[in-house]
This record gives sequence, structure tokens and C-alpha cells, in this order.
Amino acid sequence: MEKVRRILVHLSRDKSVPQCAKFVQSITGHFARNSLDDHVRVNCSLENNRFVLYDTGEKGCQTQLTRARFCPFKHLTDTGAAALPDDILNRGVDVGVAVLLQTANQRLLLTRRAASLRIFPNVWVPPGGHVELDETLLDAGLRELREETGLELNPDDVSSQLLGLWESVFPPMLSIGPPKRHHIVTYILLQSSMSHLQLQAFLKPEPAEVSACLWVDASLVKAIVSAVDGEEEPVHLPSNVPQSVSVVEVSSTGELRESAMPASVLCNRAPAQGEDVERVSTGTKYALELWLRTLESQG
Repeated sequence: MEKVRRILVHLSRDKSVPQCAKFVQSITGHFARNSLDDHVRVNCSLENNRFVLYDTGEKGCQTQLTRARFCPFKHLTDTGAAALPDDILNRGVDVGVAVLLQTANQRLLLTRRAASLRIFPNVWVPPGGHVELDETLLDAGLRELREETGLELNPDDVSSQLLGLWESVFPPMLSIGPPKRHHIVTYILLQSSMSHLQLQAFLKPEPAEVSACLWVDASLVKAIVSAVDGEEEPVHLPSNVPQSVSVVEVSSTGELRESAMPASVLCNRAPAQGEDVERVSTGTKYALELWLRTLESQG
């Protein structure tokens, strides 16, 4: 049997021996008291190239794990699971890391995934990707930040904290198609002592992965998270949010160009049918909500 070269999620409940999570298993549902619950509190650790989620340990050290209300593994039937190809069924659940880079003037960096990517193309997310063997979460986050944006930060120059965990599935809804990828995404907040304009000077995005970059402030973030995926009520931009925002477009050769984009694009919702649209991912909206809470707590 070929050795697994990926970091996979393992689960432990009631102090049981951690077991590798199954691809079709709802991770959030595994720990939920009610099968309909979309939010649970868990402990997590990354040791010996295994990302272990468990429900024992100190309550104060627990992290929130959340899934979308329309998460495919919340609604997938046994028949639907059995119909998945073997190569998908045997994948396990991967571990991802996403970096919310907060500047000294309280801006966050979002990137638009390149149109050529197979998973979530043209969707706005923080820099991130897979955790590689023998990496810590912080190491992985800093590496992905460097690879995708060109920003090279020293671990000693930033403060970091784990914001929360997100159960990510692609496609994001069963109405679009059967699941092909399953991740637990760890959202890490990195606080830099530099302003967004200072960091902007060092941006060198990788065009194979990033097609645009954007710095968002708290007022714009509040508008973004108000567009709850799965709901249909119209979203109106508040008066303190400009109708257009400045983005840095990345050409196929890596050249950068500033342009204006309607702010309403960031408030698009995930469609339940057909082709996806340019929008902020559901998991990113969850992480942005957590970020707003940290700002409020800082006061």
C-alpha cells in the first residue's frame, strides 16, 4: 500500500484512540449532540503528521468547528455515499490552513482564486492551502502566504492565533454535484506591525493561483458577512461602504494593475444551481465573522 503523503484528519471522542476520518463522514456531525447542529466546540492538535480533533480536554482551549447549513455531508444519504467512486471514498479528510493577515491599520488581505483552478475558481478567500508533512500550522500558513502572494513574514515579527475550524466540501452543495473534496480548514489570524500600504509594496502574487488581491476593512467585512449563503433576502450595501473597491488585478504573467470592482460582487451568495459566481467563499465569511469578534474584544 502506498504511504499517505498528506496530513489527514483523525477523530477521537470520549478519549478513544484517534481514527482516520472517512471521506463521507460529517466531521461536525461526529461531535454534535444533535445531528442538525452546525457548530461544535472541539480541541485539536497536529502531531506526528496527524491532525486530531477530540472532545476532551480543557474547555478553555477548545475551538469552534462549523459547517454550512447546506454542507453535503449533512444531507448525503447512504445510497449517495455508496455511489461515489472508490478513489474519492478512500481520500480521507484533508487539512488546510488559511491566513487572515491583519495589518497595523486593521485591514485584511483577500485573494481571488485563479480561474484555471479546479476547486472554487474565481472565489475570494484568504491565502492558504494544504498543510504539508512535518509542518506546524503556522509554518504552513506562512509558506502559503509567501507562495501565493510573495509576502515573506518572519514568525517572530507576527502574532498568531487560531480563529476557528471550517468543514469545507467541494462542490459546496449536493444540488450542484456529489462531493469530490473534503477538508477541515484551520483559520489563523496573523497580526502584522505593518500597514496594508507597506505590505502592498511587497506583493508578488503567483498568477497560477491568484488573479487579484484586495484589502478589506471592518465596514466592508460587515457587509460581506451579511450576505448569508443559503438565504435569499436582498443585500443592501450600507451608506458607509463605497459602491466600488480598489483591487489589484494579476495578469497571467504576474504583472499588477489597480482597478475598481463593484463592492456588491463581494456580497454575492453561493448559487444552489449552475455555475458558481465570483463571491467570497462561505468558509471565509465564517472566518471574517470570527475576526470581527476579535476586533470587538480588543475594543
